[in-house]
Amino acid sequence: MGAYQLQVTIDKDSGFCFGVIYAIDMAEDILNEDGYLYCLGDIVHNDEEVERLKALGLRIIDHEQLKELRNEKVLIRAHGEAPDTYRTALANNITLIDASCPVVLKLQNRIKTSFDHKEKILIFGKHGHAEVIGLQGQTNNEALVFQDIAELDGVELPQNITLYSQTTKSMEKFYQVKEELTARGYDLNANDTICRQVSNRDKDLPAFVKNFDKIVFVSGVKSSNGKVLYEVCRKHNPNTFFISSSSELQLAMFAPGDKVGIAGATSTPMWLMEEVKAELEKF
Repeated sequence: MGAYQLQVTIDKDSGFCFGVIYAIDMAEDILNEDGYLYCLGDIVHNDEEVERLKALGLRIIDHEQLKELRNEKVLIRAHGEAPDTYRTALANNITLIDASCPVVLKLQNRIKTSFDHKEKILIFGKHGHAEVIGLQGQTNNEALVFQDIAELDGVELPQNITLYSQTTKSMEKFYQVKEELTARGYDLNANDTICRQVSNRDKDLPAFVKNFDKIVFVSGVKSSNGKVLYEVCRKHNPNTFFISSSSELQLAMFAPGDKVGIAGATSTPMWLMEEVKAELEKF
């Protein structure tokens, strides 16, 4: 124990969701066999975990590089992909190792069905996010994506709208959007497509964070879900710090004898939270 005698507890419900565990297990199996594997985009929005897998032979490529590739195996991560990616793979004799999360695949199918029925689709999600690009691809990129209701001010929308959500958005914000659109007089078919593993953490975190003097929230900066869950922590315990690695911890954040809780996003590996705990115990 360090001089500060911090009492540190990791939230047992934090860490990888099943979609990420599935994708990483798949990648590790192939890396063990082949020694290398291409992955389209960061396998998970956590730089530390990406670096760990790169050291095992994971090669991250983008869509432009995919077009140049021939006769290789390429992993599709949990976020899923647009139809274009599958077409490119077919043309280039690429074997796709599809680790798309089943929750995302189900949503892609629902959006495609809506689009085939000529519905006007709105997607509540982060612009340019991997999952959102895959969802929009189901609509020939015709769906309107917005991450904030203010983006719809002054936009001419049809009377009938079908609303979907990126799976990792905040439940609370989704329902605010739904209420606002209904209040504006639209005929709204709203589909709550937020992953229950994510929304359950929304519910469980408030109870966890209340027990501590300080909360250290560990997440990659690119994680949408990390932003949502960090805000949940901060709302229920204002003494919450966002870090991406143990090197960002500072003594000034804590007082001697503090009870410290560690939580993370669905893309935060448990080993990283354990590393943060070990570092805190040295203080």
